[in-house]
Amino acid sequence: MSGQAFVTGGSGFLGQALLRRLAEDGWRTRALARSPRAAEAVTALGARAVTGDLADGAALAAGAAGCDVAFHLAALTAPWAPPEAYRAVNVEGTAAVLAACRAAGVGRLVHASTEAVLMAGEDLHEVDETAPLRPDSAVPYCATKAVAEQLVAEAGGPEAGGSEAGGSDLETVVVRPRMVWGPGDTTIVPNLRAAIEAGRFAWIGGGSQRTDATHVDNAVEGLVLAATRGRPGGTYFVTDGQRASFRSFVTELLDAHGLTPPPRSLPLPVARAGAAACEAVWRALGLRRAPPLTRIAVWLAGLEATIDITRATTELGYRPVTGRAEGLAALARTS
Repeated sequence: MSGQAFVTGGSGFLGQALLRRLAEDGWRTRALARSPRAAEAVTALGARAVTGDLADGAALAAGAAGCDVAFHLAALTAPWAPPEAYRAVNVEGTAAVLAACRAAGVGRLVHASTEAVLMAGEDLHEVDETAPLRPDSAVPYCATKAVAEQLVAEAGGPEAGGSEAGGSDLETVVVRPRMVWGPGDTTIVPNLRAAIEAGRFAWIGGGSQRTDATHVDNAVEGLVLAATRGRPGGTYFVTDGQRASFRSFVTELLDAHGLTPPPRSLPLPVARAGAAACEAVWRALGLRRAPPLTRIAVWLAGLEATIDITRATTELGYRPVTGRAEGLAALARTS
């Protein structure tokens, strides 16, 4: 299947990989671009840049017009920002994209989500798509991404009043990768590198907790399959299907970039208390820069996150297209 697609977040790590794949598959693409630099990035990948951001209704309307599918990847993922900033981008921005797609008659919207929508400070053990969303999470990123998913679910699919139930003609599908890594990563390795260079790196709880991760190629595969095969109203986890301890995976990932993490470890209870204290002080003082430790960092790096991808394999025919060893070897050759 190919056609016309509109992509938000196209200049980001996952967005650029998606635009590259869509071009290879014969799609014509438009991408929302909120800066000249973003416009250059998406144009270089064959997309037509639509200048604007998620608060620009006219830009969203222009991007969605005449499109068969929209991919909503744009989100505020920073580890520290005012709660209202997360809501403006992740919740209000998603609502605006949904409204633009409905008004333009887009057939399907694929929403890029995350396992963080389930996070409220506990381990995620063998979770699947039936696990409850946590809009009540104490971390604004997790809470607002959960609310965004609720909006997407309400907007499309037979269960939520979609076309088969006599409601909106827009179908929606959600894809949740976990810890996206690979060439072009702008978050995981850069943040780890900065922590190592600043002398702040430590394995939370020793790093022995199990984790899943998702190579960027596999995340893109999930998004494309959701656009072409996903059940209206469906939600799908996608990972590499190769579980490991957080420490072993991150050590291999850093080694592929020529980095060696120190052996220092921080007990999980100490990390939790330190993150809560840091956040309280930073909020009280109104500091804009990120504190040295945050709850989201502790949850992402210190808790188990193992994912069941059975639904994606059975309903989408999803199979990882890039294996862990293959992806790490490719990184080592290019780093």
